[in-house]
Amino acid sequence: MHIKTVAVIGVGTMGQGIAEMLASKGLDVIIIERSDERLAYGIQMIELSLDKQIEKWALTKSEKKLIMNRIESSLNYDKLSDCELVIETITEDLELKKAIFEDIDRLCGPEVILASNTSTLSLTELASVTKYPDRVIGTHFIYPVSKIDVVEIVRGLKTSEETFVRTKHFVEEIIHKKGVMVFESPGFVTTRLICLFINEALHVLEEGVASAEDIDNAMRIGYSFQHGPFEMCDRFGLDSVLAALDRMFREYGELKYRPSIVLKKMVRAGHLGAKSGVGFFKYDKDGDRI
Repeated sequence: MHIKTVAVIGVGTMGQGIAEMLASKGLDVIIIERSDERLAYGIQMIELSLDKQIEKWALTKSEKKLIMNRIESSLNYDKLSDCELVIETITEDLELKKAIFEDIDRLCGPEVILASNTSTLSLTELASVTKYPDRVIGTHFIYPVSKIDVVEIVRGLKTSEETFVRTKHFVEEIIHKKGVMVFESPGFVTTRLICLFINEALHVLEEGVASAEDIDNAMRIGYSFQHGPFEMCDRFGLDSVLAALDRMFREYGELKYRPSIVLKKMVRAGHLGAKSGVGFFKYDKDGDRI
């Protein structure tokens, strides 16, 4: 079945990026949030992202208008019947996600794919609250969505071959990204490896081996990373990195996943990275580093 309309539930940083990318690929997108304020903020941030591309001559004003016209906002699930695919992108809270999957499973026909952008949670557990667990799958996009051309396609225990094939076709033929098949495991591939990288950089910082700036420069220039581990952490959100490490530490029980105390302190202080304006570095309201 061809996918023409996609619902994105939750328009935080990842939801905004996914919705913008889908609309730019010519798909109709329905974004769903729990309040008018959050919807308005999500739309505002998508527009800001498009305006930045116009400034860099990467987009025209008419193209921006076309993209925005493909995005429709809603405070409820009434329009899910129009969708062939639903992508959930809310915060990494298992109980909240399960409640959403229970609701959308009831409202969507059995042929609609229900996907989650989770980076650490169990797809099998999310699928357990649905009548059709075979159509539940993970589509883990990586920030920034428009620039990173890989998606982890995560199979839960009951994900059907048909659901996987249709999702892979969507990822590779419709939105033109590389699909990497992953069997369910906490952190999958990308989150598991990058969080360990960030956590080890935090230990190096704790030990006073080098400053955050110098560690970032060493890895960015020496190994061609787009961002060093600390700027990466700021852009992912320190709270998101901490949540991922905490969950992997609980699931695997290995000390290498135990979050650095520096990370915990910064999250407690509200220094969450680009989204709060300060993390290991400082950022302006547009998320650009100062």
